Amino acid sequence: MKANIILYVSDQKASAGFYEKVLSLKPELDVPGMTEFRLNKETVLGIMPSAGIKRLLGEKLPDPDKARGIPRAEVYLHVTDPLSYHNRAILNGAKELSPLLMRDWGDEAAYSLDPDGHVLVFAMKCVR
Repeated sequence: MKANIILYVSDQKASAGFYEKVLSLKPELDVPGMTEFRLNKETVLGIMPSAGIKRLLGEKLPDPDKARGIPRAEVYLHVTDPLSYHNRAILNGAKELSPLLMRDWGDEAAYSLDPDGHVLVFAMKCVR
């Protein structure tokens, strides 16, 4: 199963630049209305302007801009060096929510809010 995780953002170019710097990845697709970063063979992180999803789905969709800054989900990424990813996020405009700490479920994880208010987590599984 392939997974596309799509974040609705206020400024596609700014958000794409943020994720490019933080993930150290070039977008696989970057066209008006969508930027995509391939995270692995089966997972893509998409950046879509809120206006684009409103045009696509119309009035039946609650306005995503009304929830701006109110976290409704998180992007939880397992990486080999979560502290360096977390630090890049902070240096590029994310707000730290929690530093890198050992968590009850066996991961070391650091939490932040990206510039659009999405919860962003970088984690590494630790052997106990």
